[in-house]
Amino acid sequence: MPFRDECGVFGICHQVEASRQTYLGLYALQHRGQEAAGICSADEEGLHLHKAMGYVADVFSESVLDHLPGDAAIGHTRYSTTGGNVASAAHPFLIHGRFGQVALCHNGNLTNTEELRARLIADGHTFTSPSDSEVLLALINRAQADTLEGAVVAALREAKGAFSLLILTEDALIAARDPHGFRPLALGRMNGTTVVSSETCAFDLVGATYIRDVEAGEMIVIPRREGEPSSHFPLPRVRPRPCVFEHIYFARPDSLVYGQSVMVARREMGRRLALRHPVEADLIVPVPDSGVSAALGYSEQSGIPFDFGIIRNHYVGRTFIEPKQTIRSFGVKVKLNPVRHLLAGKRVVLVDDSIVRGTTSKKIVQMVREAGASEVHMRIACPPTTHSCFYGIDTPKRQQLIASYMSHTEITQFVEADTLGYLDLKDLEGCMGDPDGQSFCYACFTGEYPVPPAEG
Repeated sequence: MPFRDECGVFGICHQVEASRQTYLGLYALQHRGQEAAGICSADEEGLHLHKAMGYVADVFSESVLDHLPGDAAIGHTRYSTTGGNVASAAHPFLIHGRFGQVALCHNGNLTNTEELRARLIADGHTFTSPSDSEVLLALINRAQADTLEGAVVAALREAKGAFSLLILTEDALIAARDPHGFRPLALGRMNGTTVVSSETCAFDLVGATYIRDVEAGEMIVIPRREGEPSSHFPLPRVRPRPCVFEHIYFARPDSLVYGQSVMVARREMGRRLALRHPVEADLIVPVPDSGVSAALGYSEQSGIPFDFGIIRNHYVGRTFIEPKQTIRSFGVKVKLNPVRHLLAGKRVVLVDDSIVRGTTSKKIVQMVREAGASEVHMRIACPPTTHSCFYGIDTPKRQQLIASYMSHTEITQFVEADTLGYLDLKDLEGCMGDPDGQSFCYACFTGEYPVPPAEG
């Protein structure tokens, strides 16, 4: 089982029916969060918000979008990393405070949320949700600053951890990224319109052109009425350390993330995996969908044929009703199913993006064996995951990560594979064009955190 997705943000300014463009952008970012979705738009009357639990298609209808007028909008698809799976934690958040109406949506996690929340509560602030995004809004509202832009800067200087965020007011759309650039945020243009998104695949859907990333530590202010966008670097400059797991698993393969093709990086991971861990086999089979690109690379390098020996059911929702009579491995079977005539009698190499707890990998190996495979060799397109993430990814606690307490041999036996091979960390760095290992965050493999996590 891979890590769970984090969140996706999309924003647009100076565009007729901005909420509908944002709706399309969120559709493209649905893979980044399936629990809730929301859009806030701006027109001359003020800000208009709609958010709810569910997929983008469930949350928005024609009539809902008709009530989100204006030429600017921000939107969010959510997977809970803080705040829990509750409606009150859905984004965007909207307040009416000393700077008027201000809406905010956020991808990432603050590492000092509880410290900031405790201080704000002591000062008399009341929160409506446990979300760290609401903490950011409270900091902005209470900042000792004369302008909204100044208040945003003051708030972000207090925040520690990961944030790629969008802020919408009656006067401007603001995009900002933390100094380490943990989470992605890209800038695009569409007929003179500025577009901001977690991934470039959303630009493709709305017809925008990728220009560049919002840089780590950068704040971009896009006026709604007059004036050109302005760029500022008000936060302390540090070496950027964007999350390498975007390229391993999270991002869509058709996206550019941090300016690099996700598909190209994943195929290179597969090639290097084949060089590092070759095996005599008859068939390369990806664990869909995140293992597909790496499996293609493994097949190209090894010369072993590639085929879709496991099919994913793309129409499984967030929840499903399990049969009253227990079916072995039902949770996996409802999502994945083997193609028996491809697997029967074959020596199979299963390629996946990661092993987290190990239980899902074990069920998939069992499934492939039960379909008739004579051998099952697992190949993982990243190093062993030994540490939790604190920067906006929903990872288990460290003691639940199988590689943190089992040896390589023990993991191989646990998942019931004939052999198991992980991508080496140096190989991963090479795939990312990072030979000194200092240009990305690899903390989930090394425990070396660029920003120390909160104690406890």
